[in-house]
Amino acid sequence: MEWQQMLYFRKVAQTQHITQSAEMLNVSQPALSRSIARLEEELNTPLFERKGRNIVLNQYGELFLKRVERAIQEIEEGKQEIQDLIDPDRGKVRIAFLHSLGIEVVPEFIRSFRLQYPQVSFHLHQAATEQIVEQLKTGLIDIALFSMIEPMDEVHWEPLLTEDLYLIVSKTHPLANRTHIDLKEIANEPFISFKQGYGLRTLTDTLCMQAGFTPDVTFEGEEIATVAGLVAAKLGVSLVPDVNVLDKSKISLLRVTNPTCKRIIGIAWKEKRYLSPVSRRFISFVKAHYI
Repeated sequence: MEWQQMLYFRKVAQTQHITQSAEMLNVSQPALSRSIARLEEELNTPLFERKGRNIVLNQYGELFLKRVERAIQEIEEGKQEIQDLIDPDRGKVRIAFLHSLGIEVVPEFIRSFRLQYPQVSFHLHQAATEQIVEQLKTGLIDIALFSMIEPMDEVHWEPLLTEDLYLIVSKTHPLANRTHIDLKEIANEPFISFKQGYGLRTLTDTLCMQAGFTPDVTFEGEEIATVAGLVAAKLGVSLVPDVNVLDKSKISLLRVTNPTCKRIIGIAWKEKRYLSPVSRRFISFVKAHYI
């Protein structure tokens, strides 16, 4: 069964007339008749019956028309979706990012981008670094925003922005009135960290190691707000970036003088993989704001 046969069949079903359909389809009447005959032969049943000077669908034809119309609709929608993806003024951007970037950074990117390209849609994923990289490699997403801890095969990553990490303590903690601290001073403090697989967990472990100790992790969280809440409840200390979800009436932020505590956020995509024009345009847009 060919695509052309389905289009011919639908037109004849609509007009109930071979000659009229042939004229509308710009084909000869014998060619159209042969196409319908081949279709009926393939289905092993007639689809039309004569009614006066017209031909109308029989019960099999009516059933088949419903399927044909659905198939044609699906194909046409698929063609439109592909055109939307190809057209950089339309289409969809599939992006994954760290939870902390969903507070300000990513919403601002999307808001600014859609002011220029309002017909572009976004498919958003929030996850830990390991999950983001896996989604990127498997093609579930096109673009990722995360902190690269070490070089990764198949992934092209470019730095965008640098964030300071602060030691946070509860307002009643003995260190709460300090503004600066050497990280080794909290070697014996209970530590609230992020779960394994999160970039901040790997970075925190590395920074503590540079300061000469292994953190005593008593609680693990997935969100900065959760980690900060546990700190406010006097359950330990932590290292986090200064983001809006931090309730500074309940915690104090101390700048770490040694070692330098920063994380670099970058934009990434899979090497040697096709990127739609709209995805490439979004990457250029984001890079233009930082690079």
